[in-house]
Amino acid sequence: MVMKCLICGRETVYQGNPFRPFCSERCKLIDLDNWLAGRYRIPISSENRESKSSAPVPVDDEAGDGD
Repeated sequence: MVMKCLICGRETVYQGNPFRPFCSERCKLIDLDNWLAGRYRIPISSENRESKSSAPVPVDDEAGDGD
């Protein structure tokens, strides 16, 4: 199966490609850098954002005491 690389758009063979879905290690590392630098973001709906910010976060002060 032939597909286009998600970064550069070059056609590459999917089967047997150790870097799939990318064409090369370079494109794979570019994608990783994009994630680590925050260039990709997963949007959340405003409904989810409101419910998460208003929910209390439990804090366990005694975690790791061993008592």
